[in-house]
Amino acid sequence: MPIIGPPKTLFLSRLAWCAIFSASFLLNAQDQVPDQEGSAVEKPIDQQRVLGVLPNYRTADGTQPFAPITTKQKFTIALKNSYTPPMYLITGVYAAMYQLQDQNPSYGQGLKGYGKRYSSAFADQAISNLFTFGVVPAALHQDPRYFRLGSNGGGTGHRLRYAVTRIFVARNDKGNWTFNYPEWIGNAAATAISNAYYPEDTRNARDNAQKLTVRVGFSAAANILTEFGPDLMRKFSRKTKSTGILPASGDPAR
Repeated sequence: MPIIGPPKTLFLSRLAWCAIFSASFLLNAQDQVPDQEGSAVEKPIDQQRVLGVLPNYRTADGTQPFAPITTKQKFTIALKNSYTPPMYLITGVYAAMYQLQDQNPSYGQGLKGYGKRYSSAFADQAISNLFTFGVVPAALHQDPRYFRLGSNGGGTGHRLRYAVTRIFVARNDKGNWTFNYPEWIGNAAATAISNAYYPEDTRNARDNAQKLTVRVGFSAAANILTEFGPDLMRKFSRKTKSTGILPASGDPAR
């Protein structure tokens, strides 16, 4: 069923889709990078879901030696974090929350209002991912991945501080830590673009600053979930194994 929304919203949502796909295919020649001995090897991207549900294709093991990823892989991260089945459901939940709160009253209520909020929320997510994981990291030679410390990387407090501060610190393509320009420039660009499809009364410095703060805040929360999510899943797995409870799929927990 097509999503009901203003033409600009639908146009930008489709534009984000096309831009990510186009970048991925046009950069196909960069799929491989030379290793230390000069041979071409493809660097794998960790693919996992936070808490088994939330898409997260940008996690790397922070305890292992650094290995760079290609420009194509950066855009692949943006693509896969935007266009996976759970994201459509999550976007729907956000749209429902905005509907209940009557955000942007000019959208109205009912299916039409919900469709506009869904389209806007989806465009926000896709455009933000495109710039923070793809465009800006590729342009500035920075790595969009989150380098997870894991249970061997220190105590809970240390890992929590590490996760939160990654919105300010990121690695470049050489593996050195530097300011996280993609997080701020990418989200600022996405916020600016969103003025094209949000109501006119929200196109001001105050609302834009609030949108940017919320986007970065969500990134910090996502880092925390990425850092501690696997620990929670292991605890849940041990609990279901000890109690004999089976996951929804019907397969025994391993």
